[in-house]
Amino acid sequence: MKKLIDTISNIFKIEELRKRIVYTILLLLVYRLGSYVVLPGIDPTQLGNLQSQASEGLLGLLNMFSGGAFGNASIFALGVMPYISASIVIQLLGIMIPYFQRLQREGESGRRKMNQWTRYLTIVILALQGPAYMANLHVQLPEAAFLFKGFSFNVFATVVLIGGTMFIMWLGERITDRGLGNGISLIIMVGIIARLPFALLAEGSSRISQTAGGGLLMLIVEIIVMFFVFVATIALVQGTRKIPVQYAKRIVGNKQYGGVRQYIPLKINAAGVMPIIFAQALMMFPLIFAGFDATRGIASTLTNPVGFWYNFIFGLMVVAFTYFYTAVTVNPSMMAEDMKKNGGFIPGIKPGKKTTEYLDAIMSRITLPGSIFLALIAIMPAFATMLGVNNQFAQFFGGTSLLILVGVVLDTLQQIESHLLMRHYDGLMKTGRLKGRTGM
Repeated sequence: MKKLIDTISNIFKIEELRKRIVYTILLLLVYRLGSYVVLPGIDPTQLGNLQSQASEGLLGLLNMFSGGAFGNASIFALGVMPYISASIVIQLLGIMIPYFQRLQREGESGRRKMNQWTRYLTIVILALQGPAYMANLHVQLPEAAFLFKGFSFNVFATVVLIGGTMFIMWLGERITDRGLGNGISLIIMVGIIARLPFALLAEGSSRISQTAGGGLLMLIVEIIVMFFVFVATIALVQGTRKIPVQYAKRIVGNKQYGGVRQYIPLKINAAGVMPIIFAQALMMFPLIFAGFDATRGIASTLTNPVGFWYNFIFGLMVVAFTYFYTAVTVNPSMMAEDMKKNGGFIPGIKPGKKTTEYLDAIMSRITLPGSIFLALIAIMPAFATMLGVNNQFAQFFGGTSLLILVGVVLDTLQQIESHLLMRHYDGLMKTGRLKGRTGM
């Protein structure tokens, strides 16, 4: 305990780190306050149906990414999902279109241009999602909820929604530049964590009362199980396969360069949380057939979150999307080419095509267990719900919420660790396995 107290004290001794932490907290507080600001012209006392609708399915996912703003009809209701969607599209274009491929190789200037394209595409997506969100409000809310009506009000509200998302993007960029961690990721994480106390309180109330039963002991068991799920998820996120790379010796003047062995860390889960997001989006398509008598039974089976076929298909799609997204983000050919240009080679493997085939084979092998484990994490909330856990609390046993929490927290801790080590302080955990630790 004394070691932990000393480490926290060291964090606040570093002036730059202290300022970054305070700046990040203030901007995140602005975001959370904005999540409760209802769109002008809408009565906040009439949002009951919208909040119940935003608690499950794809809309529940959108509500999670917006930190509850979707269900509050807030000015931040569209959240950062349009920006994430635009980022994914631009990333895919970087593989298929030569212009974006050139931008990826131009370093900082290319990154700025791609960020600009991402912003433009975000505005286009917002221009489509804004009217769709307003149409959904008109369906879900009673007429008395709208203080103003007509086409002009819808246009005004859409502009406010677009401005809200762009403001969130600005907050995220400011956090990334002058704060601590990745701004957009922290904004998403804060929205998820904000739901945890209410979910835990609801679960505790149901366990102690006659609703679910089991008492306080069962709640403690659930928390212990959640702890081990978190530990396993951290192992998945941090797990890597190190590929040794030997660099040839070069003599320049009186100095020798190269001749050392380094490692390429290939992540077991290179796709991150994106396969679960893609799979959840596609699992909403059977709802289209729910309105037809002939297909209503099939649609009901495929949209039951605790049903066998829903989770079986969902798990298979997560595995498939993990392979797809890994193939998109990890390019063995480019890695082999960069090694060859820098005079590097994998011991026992010829440079060029053989190196590409070797890296591709290694990625295929380590992606299989990673994808299966990711699929298990994705369907864990369904198992928790079937065992009697409250639906809100069950979301923290796996799925998108858990992966985002683990990934963002580890990334932020890594940055704090690097600040401490640069100033010759002990890290957060002297024997920890954070990526920022030396000697890993």
